[in-house]
Amino acid sequence: MTGRGTGITVYGCGQDEAVLFRELAPRFGVVATVTEAAVSEANARLAAGNRCISVGHKTGITGSTLRALGRAGVTYISTRSIGCNHIDVDCATGLGITVENVSYSPDSVADYTLMLMLMVLRNAKSTLRRADLHDYRLHDVRGRELRDLTVGVVGTGRIGTAVVARLRGFGCRVLAHDRRPKIAADYVPLDELLRLSDVVTLHAPLTADTHRLLDRRRIERMKPGAFVVNTGRGPLVDTEALVAALDSGRLGGAALDVVEGEEGIFYADRRNRPVESKPLVRLQEMPNVLITPHTAYYTDHALSDTVENSLAKCLEFESRNERNEHG
Repeated sequence: MTGRGTGITVYGCGQDEAVLFRELAPRFGVVATVTEAAVSEANARLAAGNRCISVGHKTGITGSTLRALGRAGVTYISTRSIGCNHIDVDCATGLGITVENVSYSPDSVADYTLMLMLMVLRNAKSTLRRADLHDYRLHDVRGRELRDLTVGVVGTGRIGTAVVARLRGFGCRVLAHDRRPKIAADYVPLDELLRLSDVVTLHAPLTADTHRLLDRRRIERMKPGAFVVNTGRGPLVDTEALVAALDSGRLGGAALDVVEGEEGIFYADRRNRPVESKPLVRLQEMPNVLITPHTAYYTDHALSDTVENSLAKCLEFESRNERNEHG
């Protein structure tokens, strides 16, 4: 399969992604139509003539958009993300549209996870803010060393596995939880992991079963003074319950690259506009909470992987179709 005649419409494509798609698509024999606009019912016609489209993770794709894509002839959606929770996959399936994700370097998120973990354990937010004001006094609270702590890793897919590998280099005790244990690790039930861990880091996919995996009841079962790190998906954590536990001093801190209700806030310049999410605003006010705007995945290597694999997935789909059409 050379990919001759194969086309793909790429929606929600940032400038850096567009450069890579235009550079790499000819090498794959694919004609790429690139637009910065997120896919919508109004612009679904841009996909006319292409069975494959590529979408980003920043905008939800509803049933009405999927029906418009179906009318335009789309039968395959590749999302440039690990998760598919922004797409109504059941609706897509009912319309005969296949939805698949792409893989990229797990090291991007794994590295970032360890960075956030170390920063929150060493009071980096307060220290940096004080240093910016030329206040060079030591922090009132001493930091913690990873080798003295127990870290619980929830979800041991590619990213969780990469996090476990990095943690082993710090000499800390590592516990793991997953519905299907995948690696050589000390797997324990979730409630036991929460009870024993000084740091809990979340790497589970967002599904109906994992929505608010850390709810009020589970947060109350966590070790007093523990830290939460989330580079997975915002709705894995009940944000209001987390805020309450931090306000009361029940938890020691949090480092969050993803937050419930981030849609429409993250990836936008909100310097001169109010942020409607009160829990997010409250979290950012706390000295022991780090917030970053869903950027853990964003590295040169991961971006290149994402674009290459989006093109490869399109070719694989077209190849399967050709085999099916010709028996």
